Amino acid sequence: MEVIRGSENIPAGLRGAIVTIGNFDGVHLGHQYIFRRLIAEAYKERRPAVVISFDPHPKMVLHPERRPFYLITSLEEKIRHLSNLGIDALVLIPFSLDYARTTAEEFVSGFLWERLGIRKILIGQDYTFGRGKEGNAAFLTASGDRLGFEVEVLSAFKVGGSIISSTKIRNALLAGEVRYAASLLGRPYNLSGQVVSGHSRGVGLGFPTANIRPDKELVPQNGVYAVYVTLDEYRHQGALNIGFNPTFADQKRSIEVHIFDMNENVYGKQIDLLFIERLREEIHFASPEELIAQINRDIARSREILQAESS
Repeated sequence: MEVIRGSENIPAGLRGAIVTIGNFDGVHLGHQYIFRRLIAEAYKERRPAVVISFDPHPKMVLHPERRPFYLITSLEEKIRHLSNLGIDALVLIPFSLDYARTTAEEFVSGFLWERLGIRKILIGQDYTFGRGKEGNAAFLTASGDRLGFEVEVLSAFKVGGSIISSTKIRNALLAGEVRYAASLLGRPYNLSGQVVSGHSRGVGLGFPTANIRPDKELVPQNGVYAVYVTLDEYRHQGALNIGFNPTFADQKRSIEVHIFDMNENVYGKQIDLLFIERLREEIHFASPEELIAQINRDIARSREILQAESS
């Protein structure tokens, strides 16, 4: 997949493309439905399938006071998922306060038509764009009739009768409902990060852990999880704890994973965590011995879950 950064750098080979536009945070099943329609239409017309998105996410520019930014996918993850789906090109428009003043008419006439010369655009039924969100499906359809491109408005994609949204997935993850989030994403939630130094208590307890500094702010609710761990391109099984380790009264939240059947030093390495199932909430134990007994139970349960997941 070709990644084009900036609306001024559109190669000639993308003119006449079939396109869709949006933030697509999560690249969830609803987004994938749009992309499948986009690819099918592009294949039928023998034209490029192009996704138009923004970097950074507009809400990070328009509302910097709203922290943390609970983005489901980093830009790198979004690019990887789009490429795996078979999109031909991703056009990333740098988003700024100045760009936010672009009117819907300027965007359609100046970018979609003059620079891209689109053949057709597919959008979700509630998509809005342009200054003050003045652009919508009706505006695009009228513009297409005037300029000469087609517009297809797609109905919302549902799972179990419920519309999928990025907000619904974020809320599920913040509640620890990682199974439900995965059913909307079409895959387990991924959290990447670097292995950094921690308290090193795990070694003393007999369960060495890797302490993770996450790349994203969207971290599931505190508790213990069965996870897959990708390290150096190999997938391992593991049990993950998120929280304040109440038995030891820690003041700082930590993300620590015990990787099964591995003893090598992973400090400084990049690690990927795939959340499969939440086992329990954090518990205060009266003694380290009680904690060790519970960790053994958590590991056994995680192995059962992950074995069933891979069979």
